Amino acid sequence: GEIGVASHWVVTWVGQKRRRTNVLCVLVGSGFEQGVGIRPQIMNGPMHPRPLVALLDGRDCTVEMPILKDLATVAFCDAQSTQEIHEKVLNEAVGAMMYHTITLTREDLEKFKALRIIIRIGSGYDNIDIKAAGELGIAVCNIPSAAVEETADSTLCHILNLYRRNTWLYQALREGTRVQSVEQIREVASGAARIRGETLGLIGFGRSGQAVAVRAKAFGFNVIFYDPYLQDGLERSLGVQRVYTLQDLLYQSDCVSLHCNLNEHNHHLINDFTIKQMRQGAFLVNAARGGLVDEKALAQALKEGRIRGAALDVHETEPFSFAQGPLKDAPNLICTPHTAWYSEQASLEMREAAATEIRRAITGRIPDSLRNCVNKEFFVTTAPWSMIDQQVHPELNGAAYRYPPGVVGVAPGGIPGTMEGMVPGGVPIAHTLPSGTHPSQAPSPNQPSKHGDTREHLTEQ
Repeated sequence: GEIGVASHWVVTWVGQKRRRTNVLCVLVGSGFEQGVGIRPQIMNGPMHPRPLVALLDGRDCTVEMPILKDLATVAFCDAQSTQEIHEKVLNEAVGAMMYHTITLTREDLEKFKALRIIIRIGSGYDNIDIKAAGELGIAVCNIPSAAVEETADSTLCHILNLYRRNTWLYQALREGTRVQSVEQIREVASGAARIRGETLGLIGFGRSGQAVAVRAKAFGFNVIFYDPYLQDGLERSLGVQRVYTLQDLLYQSDCVSLHCNLNEHNHHLINDFTIKQMRQGAFLVNAARGGLVDEKALAQALKEGRIRGAALDVHETEPFSFAQGPLKDAPNLICTPHTAWYSEQASLEMREAAATEIRRAITGRIPDSLRNCVNKEFFVTTAPWSMIDQQVHPELNGAAYRYPPGVVGVAPGGIPGTMEGMVPGGVPIAHTLPSGTHPSQAPSPNQPSKHGDTREHLTEQ
């Protein structure tokens, strides 16, 4: 597509995407030409062009812009795959922010020629190949504190709904069911159960798991949890019980709720074999990751009554549709569209945190300055940028961003006149930004503990 450039301007890419049409990508800031080299350094001094940062699978940058506008050019792509991302972003972006609606495999990551950092706006990062990213010199960060309260509240709503059957009672009334006599009440509310004294089993006991435990105890649940990565002692401070095998948790629980990340070791953690280890007529709740549950096995268990009811906020295939898939005719099932994490407050907080982490990457050193880097152990120590002389000009950001000897640097781009940005519908919007100033060198914050990066089981999104 055609590209326009201006000083303190908006750049609009008007060309059609490769697969989707009528979607525009807007840049705010000042542009720069493509450099030559492996993972170019991020330079933000007054004599250097601004680094390019892209929001891959979204359109709204109004929260991120005030945090980054003095340091970087910010773009949005609104893509669902890397094939829909403009070549300028693939060639020049040094930073990327993304939600859960796009997946980055090794093949996808290799398309980005200058990328140094990816921020997952949310807690889960199973849609990014973090090992491949580390080997390519790309840091991956998440927002582990994102939406803890919202996820816990939504989980409790699902649990209470399964026990008290509010969704099915509402549907019965909407369908015209007459409920007047005691016998009719017994019939329509059949399956409703008392909560106090029931055992709630939590698989994963990170931030969201602990938040669910605190809430569930107030309703009278006996709470147990299984988490092989957590050190002993936390259960005493929260007044819950720890079990040391998954089989024990499944056998003891009247309701099982998932609160762990998805990885190659726990895919389909809930399957036909583990369902048979659950109590007859137990409930299942999943607001973590869809891949944790084998939906075919769950559908069969619901039809046979081995599981009395299930509530899912996440699914193996998203966006979820009742019209297709193994769950389309499963009874006693509640599904929501991966929204357990969302509130306006949570969305604002995680976007601010993501932009702030990008700012740390630009003004500091990668990965040392990052607070929530989840793939440090995969960084290749012999990568070209880690072997460079440690002496670097104060206007740059540290040795991690210097070119290998003999590699040409990024040249400052030209700055034409003012330009208006276009949004869908052809309505021009003029943006005026203050002149970019070189920020002071940010000190590297204390690095988080390894446990904080690898043992957190918070869910999303």
